[in-house]
Amino acid sequence: MASTPSSVPDRSRALRYDQDISTDRKTDRKIDLTDRKIDLTDRKIDLKDNLRVVLVETRNPLNIGASARAMANFGFSRLRVVNPYDVAFREARSAVGAAPLLKAAEEFASVADAVADCGLVVGTTSVGHRELLHPLRRLEFGARLIGRALARGPVALLFGSEKFGLNNDDLSHCLWLMRIPTEPVDLSMNLGQAVALCLYELARDPKAATAKPPKRTARASAGETEQLTLMLFDILRKSGYTNPVTEGSTEEKVRRLVRRLDIAGRDAPVLLGMLRQILWKIG
Repeated sequence: MASTPSSVPDRSRALRYDQDISTDRKTDRKIDLTDRKIDLTDRKIDLKDNLRVVLVETRNPLNIGASARAMANFGFSRLRVVNPYDVAFREARSAVGAAPLLKAAEEFASVADAVADCGLVVGTTSVGHRELLHPLRRLEFGARLIGRALARGPVALLFGSEKFGLNNDDLSHCLWLMRIPTEPVDLSMNLGQAVALCLYELARDPKAATAKPPKRTARASAGETEQLTLMLFDILRKSGYTNPVTEGSTEEKVRRLVRRLDIAGRDAPVLLGMLRQILWKIG
């Protein structure tokens, strides 16, 4: 699965969340897009358990905690850390809502060990200004490929450190890379945000966007709407709002306004009661 290392010096890093990740690469044209997206919400096969989220050399406990919380939010539980900064990792274990997940996290001395049981290894990158030799896919498309691979076995999704990202040796374990298409004018994205976005794209229900909208509540009848209109206009006239000279046009405006409100049938009696009380008060 190893690929040819990038030509950039070894200590250069691929994942910089504060660099330009908007450049698109046309590397996915040969891939069949006709396959349906795997639904990770299917409980018959717990595909989410096949995903290994691998954090490489993370140093900020807040980012580690945020990443773990994102995993818990979206139903992923297999966290692996490679050479984490010991102090930061100990502090992160107290993350709200994610302490059990962090307690169960597996520690590894190298990326090779962390991904040894995975059939697919995907790295995340912001691209920036460096040249990459790996195939590069946007998050939306990459998530579809990962979803299909999860149905076959374990998949590793690698995230680099906050400061440097994944180095060339880390990348050599990846089959391809995935990026989040942020805007060039605002490139900053921390590790916790990137993990949350990637996991959301993997976890979302592909059928939700095409689901039928809920049944629309019955609207007020024309008679009820006209009753509301006349009562409201009566209040406006008695309160001195209307001008006798323009009273006719004002009534038309009020009638159009009430109809634009598209009042629900169940709300019409409540509004009528309110208006009656107001009329009674102003005499």
